[in-house]
Amino acid sequence: MDISYIHSLFLKCKSVSIDTRKIELNSLFVAIKGERFDANTFAKEALDKGASYVIIDDESYFIDHRTILVHDSLIALQNLAKFHREYLKLPIIALTGSNGKTTTKELIHVVLSKKFNTKATVGNLNNHIGVPLTLLSFNSETEIGIVEMGANHKKEIEFLCELATPDYGYITNFGKAHLEGFGGVEGVIEGKSEMYKYLSSCQKLAFINLDDVIQVEKSKMLNSYSFGVNKEYADVNITSVKANPFVEISCSNSVIQSHLIGLYNANNINAALTIGKYFKIDDFAIKEALESYVPENNRSQLLTKGTNQIILDAYNANPSSMKVAIENFLQLESLNKVMILGDMFELGDESLQEHHAIVAMLSHEDNITCYFVGAAFYENKIHKNNFGFFDSFESFSHEFSKTKLSNATILIKGSRGMALERTLDFL
Repeated sequence: MDISYIHSLFLKCKSVSIDTRKIELNSLFVAIKGERFDANTFAKEALDKGASYVIIDDESYFIDHRTILVHDSLIALQNLAKFHREYLKLPIIALTGSNGKTTTKELIHVVLSKKFNTKATVGNLNNHIGVPLTLLSFNSETEIGIVEMGANHKKEIEFLCELATPDYGYITNFGKAHLEGFGGVEGVIEGKSEMYKYLSSCQKLAFINLDDVIQVEKSKMLNSYSFGVNKEYADVNITSVKANPFVEISCSNSVIQSHLIGLYNANNINAALTIGKYFKIDDFAIKEALESYVPENNRSQLLTKGTNQIILDAYNANPSSMKVAIENFLQLESLNKVMILGDMFELGDESLQEHHAIVAMLSHEDNITCYFVGAAFYENKIHKNNFGFFDSFESFSHEFSKTKLSNATILIKGSRGMALERTLDFL
């Protein structure tokens, strides 16, 4: 079926959905097959719940004139999103990277929203399905769109850039994430740099962190707008960065006190500040926006439980983010420190080596109690009085529930699959 016709029907709808549990009245439901289900079977349910139209790719589930039959529902969703993006012609900022994508996206959003009607990726809908849904959430009132792009294999960022056709791009960093899919760190760099290749081919603009040597090297031939710490030749010169535990930055005779923990969040703030300046947002408005942002969803949250201060960073973890989280925690001024570290996933053949590196990094720390949770950490256990190794969360929680901590500063960090926020139940 012609994509322009499908788009005309989409414009009559309030929203688009791929989940009948979240159907809104007057929405467009797209039936996408999953590994364990065929969403075509939910087409009638979607209409019954108030959807105006459904897109299916199995004619045996055709219902009536409200049914749009296509060859492949996922491809139809992607083509519809690309068509809609070209129809709106609004400026789009895309960002990717190994760590900090979602936090940076949210910071950019709050800054740009001070001046523009801005819409951004909701949550972490940043893959081949999430990016189309994000593009379809933009409308004629949207003045700037922010699209987060995630990837765990090469060519994914290239594909997402072709869908979203961004005018601006930013790569947060190149770290040790999804090593299994990318085939190592060099694969990560190559995969993330696909955004630079797109921006270069279309003569678009990249925001560059001059403190990141890989960004500087990979963006040499790009139109760019840069920032850096104590780099007077940068377009935006950050004069001071501190964190104890909250990040504080100074720029243009202005001091910004954030609610984000750890020096590793400084670049996320700096990027949002820089993008705000590029779009000529007033310095006071930028400061107000950045100081108003409070993280949630287990991302670098500072919580209080009784007499204990908890840094909850249990949304995700990879070797790069784990290392900087630990480094930041070690420099905090606290007498009673406890670390609860969970396994890092999707590391492939390098998993045991990377978990060993974290244990080795902490092996000389005698004054911090460290709990290592998960099979990969357990494989690298060493005998040390202040270390505890547990092959599962269940075995850890059984032991930890007997521990009564008080006046402690606690770091909780692990991959999403470890769900270490469950530790809060025992504090």
